[in-house]
Amino acid sequence: MKRIFTLIVGLAMVVSSTSAQNDANAKKILDAVSARLKTYKGITAGFNLVSKSRAGKVNNNVPGRISIKGNKYYIKQGRTEIFSDGNKTWNYNGNDEVTVNTVDADGQTLTPQKLLTNFYDKDFTYKLVSSAGNYNEIQMVPTDKRKNFKQVNVFVDKSKMMITKARVLDKSNNTIEFNLSNINTAANIPDHTFVFNKNKYKKNIEVIE
Repeated sequence: MKRIFTLIVGLAMVVSSTSAQNDANAKKILDAVSARLKTYKGITAGFNLVSKSRAGKVNNNVPGRISIKGNKYYIKQGRTEIFSDGNKTWNYNGNDEVTVNTVDADGQTLTPQKLLTNFYDKDFTYKLVSSAGNYNEIQMVPTDKRKNFKQVNVFVDKSKMMITKARVLDKSNNTIEFNLSNINTAANIPDHTFVFNKNKYKKNIEVIE
C-alpha cells in the first residue's frame, strides 16, 4: 500500500524545452486551477484509491482522509499515516515503525500537493483530451522515462476548478485511480498536523531515518 501512496500521493525541475509541445488549451485550464488553489489556506478531503490490474481487476479499494496546506500534507488510511512538512516525510505503518525520508528531490513520485497544485509546469508534456460533461480531462506524460509511472490523466472539475480525480498508468499497465470527495477549501489546519509526534503513539515505535 505504501507503493500506491508514493505513486499517487515530486516532480523534477522545469524543463523549458518541453513547453512548445504542450497544448495551449490544457495550459489555460491548469493555470486557472493553480491560480484558484493559491487562494486557499488549507484543504481537507476524503479520498478513494482504487488499484486495478492491466486486465481491469480491482486489487485494492482504499478510503482515507487528506489535509493539504501549501507544500505540507497529511494522509490517514486506516491505521497507516503519512506526514510531510515540506522538508521531511514520515511514513507510519500503524503499528511499531516510522520511516523518515527527505521530501522527494528527484521527482520520481507524485505527492498529493503536487497533484493539486502547479505540478504541470515541471517535466511533463500535456494535452487536453476531453471536455465532455463536468470535467476537463488532461493527459500528462513525463519526459523523464525513469519515473515509476508512464502516464497521468487528471480530471478538472469545471465548477470547482480543481483536480478532483486522477488516473495513473504504471509501467506494467496497471492503473491507480484517485478520487476526492467532501472537499473543504477553507480549512484552518495547524502546522503540527504535518509532523509526526512520537509522544502521541506507543513508546516502542522504531524510527528509521
